[in-house]
Amino acid sequence: EVQLVESGGGLVQAGGSLRLSCAASGFSIGTYNIGWFRQVPGKEREGVACIAKSDGSAYYADPVKGRFTISRDNAKNPVYLQMNSLKPEDTAVYYCHAMILGVAYWGKGTLVSASS
Repeated sequence: EVQLVESGGGLVQAGGSLRLSCAASGFSIGTYNIGWFRQVPGKEREGVACIAKSDGSAYYADPVKGRFTISRDNAKNPVYLQMNSLKPEDTAVYYCHAMILGVAYWGKGTLVSASS
C-alpha cells in the first residue's frame, strides 16, 4: 500500500525555521517527483516546492523562493522541506504529494504555524 507521512510541523515565531519530512512506504520515493503543497482553511491547496526524480532538480513557488529548500539524500530517505525565515502567511497545513501511474497520493498533512 502506498503511503506518504509528513512530520515536523509545529508552532514557531516569525523568522524561525522548521524542517518537514515526507516518508514513503509502498514505493521508492526516489523514483517519482515529489511535491510539497499547503492549504489554509477556505483556500485552495497550492504548490510550494517540487523535487524531480531524474536529477533532483528543485522548483519553488515564488512566495517561498530563497527561504525554503526541498531536498532528498537518496532514493530511500525521506524528502525534506527546510523552511527558514518563516512568515505568518506561511501558516498552513503542509502536504506531501506523489503521482504514481496516474494516481495522486497525498499524506494527511502536518500543521505549520508561524506567529507574528
